[in-house]
Amino acid sequence: MREIITVQVGGFANFIGSHFWNFQDELLGLADDPYADEIFKHQQMDMDVLYRSGETPQGILTYSPRLVSIDFQGTLGAMNSRGSLYDSSPATKDVYTWEGNISTHTSEPQKKNLFLQSLDDEQISNKNKGGEIDHGREYQEKDIIECLESGVKFWTDYTKVLYHPKSLTELSGLWMDAADFSNYGIGKEALHCGHQGEEIIERLRFFVEECDHIQGFQFIVDDSGGFSAVAAEFLENIADDYTNTPVLLYTARDPRSYKKLGQRNEKIFQVLHDAVSFSRLSSLCQLIVPMGLPFLSTSKACTFLSIEDEKPYHSSAVYAAALHSTSIPFRMQYLRQPADPHDVSGAINMNDMVRMLSDNARKNTVAILDISMPAPSLRGKDVRQSLLSHFHPLTYEIEEDVEDLHSVEAVNIHGVIGPGGHCASVSEVKDSVDYAYDHAKSRPKFCHLSATRTPLPIPLPFPSIFSSLIGSQGELQGGSTTSSTSRGSLDVHSIPLATRLRMSNAILPYLESRLNNLMRFGIQRGAAGSDLIRGWGLSRDELEDMGESLTRMVMNLKPGDEISDDSD
Repeated sequence: MREIITVQVGGFANFIGSHFWNFQDELLGLADDPYADEIFKHQQMDMDVLYRSGETPQGILTYSPRLVSIDFQGTLGAMNSRGSLYDSSPATKDVYTWEGNISTHTSEPQKKNLFLQSLDDEQISNKNKGGEIDHGREYQEKDIIECLESGVKFWTDYTKVLYHPKSLTELSGLWMDAADFSNYGIGKEALHCGHQGEEIIERLRFFVEECDHIQGFQFIVDDSGGFSAVAAEFLENIADDYTNTPVLLYTARDPRSYKKLGQRNEKIFQVLHDAVSFSRLSSLCQLIVPMGLPFLSTSKACTFLSIEDEKPYHSSAVYAAALHSTSIPFRMQYLRQPADPHDVSGAINMNDMVRMLSDNARKNTVAILDISMPAPSLRGKDVRQSLLSHFHPLTYEIEEDVEDLHSVEAVNIHGVIGPGGHCASVSEVKDSVDYAYDHAKSRPKFCHLSATRTPLPIPLPFPSIFSSLIGSQGELQGGSTTSSTSRGSLDVHSIPLATRLRMSNAILPYLESRLNNLMRFGIQRGAAGSDLIRGWGLSRDELEDMGESLTRMVMNLKPGDEISDDSD
């Protein structure tokens, strides 16, 4: 067994995680659905990598994500912090040592939306993707989709997964609004409130001790505010307790977190947080992947999508799809004689993937994430040459169209449509990728390709973000992208998807920005942000260590060049 434990820290990270686990739940359901497309019956993916088997006190077998989630108290919506898998709450005991009057203050529980009610009533379990359509059920599903599009407030509002009681953690005792939990300094002490840090470590240890041979930790961190410090505190404990276990960390940002910084103090506040957050998190993992565009809706990555940036329910779905794709190689089954050698190729464990991307001459630990959603088909004139051109970055502040002869890439392609209109075989995908690189202006020093014929399934609670040009299997149809009509899970059942993790000097602007801002506003003599940094509990020695770490990252990508301490 090659288990992975997933850790989600912060609001937007949990929005992403909710979609991510919905994808996995959909794959599990389709594998057992006699009416589902045959392509989902032979996935050749080991879901035990992400899931654990268990049993309730009543003897009912369970299958739940190997997950630790951390968020604010009150962000679980209608879900109990113990989840719904075991359907139990800790019993309350009468207090006998107090003889005075007792008053009880309770708040009204969050009402479940139509989607969650439908799960409770077991009125729908999986979408019917074949056979006759139940028009009564179709009408109900349309109501559910409309309800989600207009009313998602919490990440639990659209989750269809049953979580283990040890998975969900609410940070209590912070006594502040989420908007005030806005910087690295304010999050440093969050885990120390009421010994919550010890509790979270125990929850993690519970999942680790169940593993036969853990291959790594998959972290998703909302690093736009105090949760980056919460994650750093957590990662320090992991580094001490699980020294040889790799950490693959994705930092994620909601488009709404990119604020217009009018006053100079606001700018200093934000850029110092960004520099400190990235420096600390990158030092505590083997590979860090920044993702989060300020205007996702108008980015090239969303050419065929209809995203509303003000809805985290929308934007998180794109990042969740990317994470699903990048995690596929870690759970491909190692089969000596697969039933169909054309179905899957490129299995690799997390440790080998991290070493491949980071353990080169540069010793770099920062990767860029690109996506093609949906991925183009392999049919049509000159389509092979356009395969790479359909990749667009989800990482912000990078240089595009840069030539780097030392770059290393990990490409994941799944469910693409082949020349004959069928799901392309692995050999067809390989041929197309080779052809694309052979005819590109430059090619990476090394590229690892993972391919599978299984597309990304679109579960019912997925947002209606597909343009009218996307067909039921994710194929691109003729027409104009200016149409205001968007399509959801009732119209689009699956899509081909491709992602790319690349180690390239295109990340230099991202690194240099953080280094220059740290030097200018935090470290230099008379720096404008020195008092702010001290208020965050960071010493000058710590800042200088961060500066040296960022300097090494930059120098590894551009050796021999001088690094400026100035930034406008």
